[in-house]
Amino acid sequence: MADYSKLLDDETRAFIARTDSFYPPETVDQPVEVQREIYDRMCRAFFNGYPDGVTAETTAIAAEGRDIPIRIYRNAQSSSAAVVIYYHGGGYILGGLESHDDVCAELCERTGFELISVDYRLAPEHGHPAAYDDAMEAFAWVAKTRKAPILLAGDSAGGNLAASVAHATRGHPRAPVGQMLIYPGLGGDTASGSYVEHAEAPMLTTRDIQFYGGIRGGSEDDPTAAPLADTNYAGLPPTVVITAQCDPLSSDGEIYRDRILAAGGKAVWREEKGLVHGYLRGRTTIRRARESFDRIVASLQALAAGEMPDLG
Repeated sequence: MADYSKLLDDETRAFIARTDSFYPPETVDQPVEVQREIYDRMCRAFFNGYPDGVTAETTAIAAEGRDIPIRIYRNAQSSSAAVVIYYHGGGYILGGLESHDDVCAELCERTGFELISVDYRLAPEHGHPAAYDDAMEAFAWVAKTRKAPILLAGDSAGGNLAASVAHATRGHPRAPVGQMLIYPGLGGDTASGSYVEHAEAPMLTTRDIQFYGGIRGGSEDDPTAAPLADTNYAGLPPTVVITAQCDPLSSDGEIYRDRILAAGGKAVWREEKGLVHGYLRGRTTIRRARESFDRIVASLQALAAGEMPDLG
């Protein structure tokens, strides 16, 4: 098991302590409604506002039998080099347009790209494949309404959705030109690798992952729920995966990269040393997280330019 007294620096410990201050013991055992209230309160406390020049419009995509809320972020001097579709994290049961509002606004400002955040349906009210279906509907809407090349991006559960969309849209006339996955959960083996070494990591444990997956549902051999269950990795867009060292999910990123490379594709993976799951919210207070966010921005810009970034 990992020794977090040696792996974590003081800034990261302070971030963990601040996050934990919102959570009572064994929050994972609380009803989902209570977990959402806690998570939303925590996200509001970390909200950093919008950078100058960024505006946001909240609207909805009309899908069969439902509307999918989205938020469209634009920079005062937006580039037409790409449009980013962003899928938020939250274990498929938490989060929405507000939870990652400032992250999306900053990505828009830093990259110069229009960014569209997707408020997909959550479990347990809507089990798999509801979130995946909404993610696909959002892609189809962007492909019809935008001319710019499409980049997929997401963190945690949202990284899973972004990858699932990338797998499903191979051969599409508007297939994504790249995907940026931030500490994604891709359906790896919970009995090996980082799932074991970091089973009791701060911020996210292997038990938490199993809990979220159980609520979401979906078969372990279904690529729409677990991209690592796919048997074909050819034809995927250029892929950047950035994970946190102190996170049970980190091995998923390494395995995913290796499978894309083995299939002749382009992929890079970086494990951010000493960081924990959810560190995007710590990008203003943790130097390591700030540097990682810089790499995420640079990676999106490189993918839009048809290049693979150097993650160091």
